[in-house]
Amino acid sequence: MTLILTDDQQMFRDAAKRFVAERAPVAQLRKLRDDADPTGFSRPLWKEMAEMGWAGVLVPEEYGGVSFGFVGAGLLAAEIGRNLSATPLLSSAVLAVTALLRGGTPEQKETLLPAIAGGDLVVAFATDECERHAPYQISTRCAGKYKVSGRKPHVLDGHVADRLIVTARTSGDIGSRDGITLLLVDPKADGVTISRSSMVDSRNSAVVELRDVIVDEANVIGTFDKGAIVLDAVLDAGRAVLAAELLGVAEEAFERTLAYLREREQFGVKIGTFQALQHRAAHLFCEIELVRSVVLRTMQALDAQDPTASSLVCLAKAKASDVARIATNEAVQMHGGIGMTDEFDIGFFMKRARAAAETFGDQFYHTDRFAQLAGY
Repeated sequence: MTLILTDDQQMFRDAAKRFVAERAPVAQLRKLRDDADPTGFSRPLWKEMAEMGWAGVLVPEEYGGVSFGFVGAGLLAAEIGRNLSATPLLSSAVLAVTALLRGGTPEQKETLLPAIAGGDLVVAFATDECERHAPYQISTRCAGKYKVSGRKPHVLDGHVADRLIVTARTSGDIGSRDGITLLLVDPKADGVTISRSSMVDSRNSAVVELRDVIVDEANVIGTFDKGAIVLDAVLDAGRAVLAAELLGVAEEAFERTLAYLREREQFGVKIGTFQALQHRAAHLFCEIELVRSVVLRTMQALDAQDPTASSLVCLAKAKASDVARIATNEAVQMHGGIGMTDEFDIGFFMKRARAAAETFGDQFYHTDRFAQLAGY
C-alpha cells in the first residue's frame, strides 16, 4: 500500500485547504470565543461545508454522502487543524456516522444519515464518564423498559446536538467490555439536562445528565448488550481523525515558527541563522513527516478494514499527540515573549494540541493499548 494520495484525494485536499483558509481561519475561532457565541460554530458555514461533501465524507452515496472514506476525513481534519476551524466534523460526521454505519438499523440509516450528510442534523456521541479516557468505565444504566440514568461530563457538541448517541450499561460490572448498549436519545426528552462546559481550546463540550429517560427498542444501535463492538469502531474512527487534526496543528505551528525565525532579528542577524534553532527545527520537521506517514497509513487501513487498523490507530494517535505537543511547545518558546500573549495566535494551537491529545486517549494510553494489542 503506497503512502501517496490519488489525484482525486489531492483535489479534495486542495479544495478544503482553500476553503478553510478563507472561510474558517483562526480569526473565526477567536471571534466565536470573544463573542461567547452560544453555538460555538457557524451553522450556515457548516451547511456550506456539507454542500461540499464534508458532513457526508463517510456516508455512502445511497444515503446522500460522498463516500470518500477515512482518507478523505483525515484530509479534512488536517486542514481543520491547520486553521483551528470550529466545526462538528468529529462529533457528527465521524463518530455518529461510524456508529450508524456499524450498528444502525436500515430505518435509522435512512432517517439520520441523509440529514447528517446534508448538514441539517448534528449528532453527538456521549460515552466517556471519567476524567481520563476509559472506554468501558460506564456507570450510566439502562434498566427496565429502556429507562436510562447517568451522567456524561464531556460530550463534544452536546449542547447543540439534535440527537445523542449514549453508551449505557445494560448488564455486567463497571469496567467490563460486555454489557454495553448504544442508544439514540432525543436531547429534548424528559429527564435530559444539558449544560455547556468551557474548554481550554474554546471548543464545544457539554455535560449531559439523564434521569429516567425513556427510550424504546427502536433506538438501540447495534446488538443489545454487545455494543462494545460498535463502540470500539467509533472510538478508533475518532482517534484516527483526531490524529489527522493534530498533524495539521503541528504543521501549521511549525510553518508559523519557521516564518518567524526568518523575520525576527537578534544581535543584528535573523535568529533563523542560529545553528541551535536550525537543529531543533530540523528535528521537528522529521517528526512531522513521520506523523504524516502513519496518519495516512492508518486512514488507508481503516478504509480497507485491515485487521491491523486498531494498532495503527494507537500508533497514529500516540505519535501525533506527542509531536503536536513538541511542535506547539517549540513554537511558543521560539516566538519568545510574544508567543505567551493571547493576541498572538500561536497559543491557540498549543491549547488545541493539549485538548485533542487528551480526547479518546493520550499518548500514554495508546502506547499501553498498542502493547496490549500486540500481546504484551
